Amino acid sequence: MDRQLLTPGQIAARTGLAVSALHFYERKGLIASSRSTGNQRRYGADVIRRVSVIKAAQQLGVSLVEIQQAFERLPRHKAPNKRDWEQLAQRWHHQLEQRIRKLQLLKASLTGCIGCGCLSMETCPLYNPGDILGESKVGPVILDAITE
Repeated sequence: MDRQLLTPGQIAARTGLAVSALHFYERKGLIASSRSTGNQRRYGADVIRRVSVIKAAQQLGVSLVEIQQAFERLPRHKAPNKRDWEQLAQRWHHQLEQRIRKLQLLKASLTGCIGCGCLSMETCPLYNPGDILGESKVGPVILDAITE
């Protein structure tokens, strides 16, 4: 059976992405195309599902690098089956749980800082007594300490 081939415009219309975004995803190896006899890009219908996953994953905070790594384990020119997607989701589940924990800790920490009123990382007696971080590190290192 021949696979259904769609133009970039058709994929863009069905996914809500700009054609330039499809080309970007292709350069990153997230989706693949073939070429028509006139050397125009053509995408398989499976690209619609891949783009949907990319968009959903990005909304959850999954980076394009993480998406690319997960997609390397999936079939390249066919729609992944239910089992493929379940395995992908399972890999991200742990990452997302960690991200949620970090965000909850950060939220609690920021509320505490606002509550005490000092808003000073130099003089904060809880997170940076005596400006110990200023002695050895540069930048927003307190955020790394809070979320670890």
